[in-house]
This record gives sequence, C-alpha cells and structure tokens, in this order.
Amino acid sequence: MYQNILVINLMHIGDLMLATPVLRTLRTNYPQARISLLADKKLRDLVEHNQYIDECLLIDKKGKDDHFGSFFRFILGVRRKHFDLVINLHRNERASAIAAFSGAKRIVGYSKPGFSLFFDKVMQNPSVAHHIGRGPFHMLPPHQYVPGWKHQVHAHLEVLREAVGVDRIDDGGLEMWLPQEAEQEASRIWAEKFQPEDKVIAFNIGASWITKRWIDSYFAQCADQLIARGYHIAFFGGPMDLEIVQSCIGQMQQKDSRKLHIFTGKVSLAVLAGLLKRCCLFLTTDSGPMHVGVAMNIPIVTMFGSSPVTGFYPYDAKDVLVQTSEPCHPCGIHECPRQGADNMACMKKITVDVVMKYVDELLTEYHGEPACKLPEHYGAYQCRVIEL
Repeated sequence: MYQNILVINLMHIGDLMLATPVLRTLRTNYPQARISLLADKKLRDLVEHNQYIDECLLIDKKGKDDHFGSFFRFILGVRRKHFDLVINLHRNERASAIAAFSGAKRIVGYSKPGFSLFFDKVMQNPSVAHHIGRGPFHMLPPHQYVPGWKHQVHAHLEVLREAVGVDRIDDGGLEMWLPQEAEQEASRIWAEKFQPEDKVIAFNIGASWITKRWIDSYFAQCADQLIARGYHIAFFGGPMDLEIVQSCIGQMQQKDSRKLHIFTGKVSLAVLAGLLKRCCLFLTTDSGPMHVGVAMNIPIVTMFGSSPVTGFYPYDAKDVLVQTSEPCHPCGIHECPRQGADNMACMKKITVDVVMKYVDELLTEYHGEPACKLPEHYGAYQCRVIEL
C-alpha cells in the first residue's frame, strides 16, 4: 500500500488539466496516502487547490530552476520527501530526470531513453503522435506522422492500471477548484461588466500553433451574428493572443458594440475559469483554455485543424468538435506547408454557417444557462465529432 505518492506533469495548460482524473483515481484507491503533484510554477492556479492532493510542488522551468545547479538542488529536495511511488506523466528529459533520480521505491510512467533504466515500469503514451520511417543517419524515407489512438486521459489512467495496479478507475472528468480570491475577482469583474440577465458567449481564438487556429475573419462573423441576436461576446486568451484578437475585432461590423468585451491578457488562469463558468457557451480552438472550459462545465464548440482528435478532444459529452476530411489531417505541423487556396484548408473549409449551426444547437439544448447552473454528468466524456 503506497503512503507517499508523487505525480509529475510539467506540460502546458491543457496537458495539466488532462492529468486531473489521475489525482481523483489515486485518492479513491489510496484514501490515506499523502499525494503530491509536481507542476510548472506558472500554472499553479490550475491545480494548487485540487481537493485530491495534499501538496503541490512547483518548479520554475523558465526561471530560477532553469540551470543545472538549481535543477540538481530541486531533485535533492524531491529525494528528501522519500516518496514510495512516483508516476511520471510527462515524457521529456526534465520530467524523466526528476522521476528517475527521485529516490522513490517505485517509479513508473513515461520516460525518455536513458532515464528509463531507473524506472520500474515504462509505459508508452498512445495519445501522442509517433514519427516513423526515419532511421539512423536518415537512411530511410521521410518520416510518417502517426497520430495517437487513445485519449490522453485514458492513456494516463492506463498507467495507473498497468504500472500501479489500481483496483478502481474513478474518472470524474477534468476538474479544477478556484481559490477564494480568484472567485471573488471573477465575481467583481462580472458584476462590473454584465447585468444579471446578460447571456455571455466566450471566445478563445489563439492557440500554440497557427495550424490550430480557426480563421480570424470567421470568428469575427460569428461574433457579429451573436451580438446582433443580443448575446454578449467575451474574448479570452493570454497576452500572446492580443494581436490576433485585435485583428479579429478589426474585421467585425460590431466592433464598437457595448456587448463586446476584451479580457485577453488581463486575467489569471483562475479568474479566467471563474468567468468561463458564468458564460453560456465557449467557441474555441484546440487550446489550454478549451480544457479549462471543460473543467468549468461550459458547452463547447471547437474546430480542430492540425490537432489529432482522438488524443485531445474536449473531454465532455456536451461538446461539439468540428473537423474537415482533408487527406493531411491531422498533420501535427506547426505551419501549413500547402500553398495557395490549399493553405490551411483544414480550417478554411470549416465554414461560419457550419459552426453557427452547432452553436445554435447547444444554446437551444442548454437554454443559454450559465455553465455553473448546468448539471454535471459523471462518466459522459465522449464529445460529438462532426467530420465535414
């Protein structure tokens, strides 16, 4: 019986949210254990108040821990905690090294070669893409992109089954708890910007890759149509998204409407979550905020371009994912290599009319109610996938 458990996930916003079902399942199987989570310091808002963990360890990946001496001292700090079990859910050098040299009695999960020698059980991650066809010295033809075949949540839970031996999978979906100060700030902003009767639709148009972004002018047309119907539009995203948000708004007919609100780059992740749960629908790219929206129980319409659907669809049966049947989808490429009209065809061919059809369906089905008033549905996590 494990008494002191560490889960490692040093990835980005969405990846960290997709690890939360692991924490719930561990607590269900080991109710008396001390459970810790190691995450990137800049993402502490997402997990620091998770009810299934006892401690959140934070590493400053881009700051003070981003050199060998500090990183070595960080690992020593991990070793002093004397973990019985370390579960690594992030297959890169940094996470693999922390797990490998943690001094834990049992080390399992994903690992880079070399570090895997220190693991008791190494698992493949069937949710991520594999590149095959290139051997040593590039003697083989160009590599082939093979997308993952299992959702990231299911892959993580398989680690618990196969490598840890848990008896019961308690998959509660993606979960996030807000600190009191973030909830208060979200409440203050909402009261300042909106009336109680206002129905607000959230937009997130940014993404880590250009090939994950739906067309700016399409978002602008959707916003215009919704404002004309009386809805308020709230743009979210981080500071890096501000330029594309401004470009999108510049293409709107309703750019001067009082129903248009810009929160891009202005709120923390926790406050973002607090605002999302007050909205009635989320129109978004495949992005970290999309997964935060899932945790906030908001109905989602999302458009997938280069992203592999199977591995990273929004983990909620309420949601709708739209994709095209382009032969190159999913490519996993950060910039589309196709030229002319075919450039970004996977996104261009997802039209405004198609997206608005599913926006209207969800608004009708859930009566435009804010997400915080919608019932949760344990176990119903397969979103609806529309292939055009």
